Amino acid sequence: MTSKVEAFTTKELSEKTWPDFERLFSQGNGWDHCFCMHFHRPRGLPKSQRLRTRAERGARNRREKRDLVEKGCAHGILVYADGEPVGWCQYGPAEELPRIDNSRKYRSFALESTTPRLWRITCFAVPRNYRRHGVASAALEAALDAIGKRGGGLVEAYPISQWESHAFGNESTHGTTSMFEKQGFKVVSPFARTRFSSRVLMRRQV
Repeated sequence: MTSKVEAFTTKELSEKTWPDFERLFSQGNGWDHCFCMHFHRPRGLPKSQRLRTRAERGARNRREKRDLVEKGCAHGILVYADGEPVGWCQYGPAEELPRIDNSRKYRSFALESTTPRLWRITCFAVPRNYRRHGVASAALEAALDAIGKRGGGLVEAYPISQWESHAFGNESTHGTTSMFEKQGFKVVSPFARTRFSSRVLMRRQV
């Protein structure tokens, strides 16, 4: 699969591309502890299961993510430049990424059971030296293409609409509204607000 962004190519997450995913998430960019496991869990882990150090959390999340990949229960797009992984976008059917369902704000926008299959695009990861070069856009385009090839449906995203603080250098792991608007997404509602940023719920059919 080759994206329309000339400089980059994209591949699906799989057992074959797992080493590339692992390499990307082991670079110390701030995601080395998460391995994109947050949205796979319905809710936060109980206190008795919380680990003290980032290294411990990283080892557990890496192990659990690998298990999901082997079972075919984790989906995502890796972006490459000159053969090296430089970006990531997580997508999947709603049942694979259930964390959003337990948000009080989200429940008021729950869909009817007759709605076409629901997909979610939850996370992006781009190393600092590749940001603002179209990596996330390439990943998003490839994710939508992959969803279409799997039958399509309604696709949700939860991007940043406004920064309230510059504390984290304006890096969004959820994408931005402008990026999703370029792909035909429409804002449904404000979704979440923290001291650092505001997010919205966006949807489009694929």
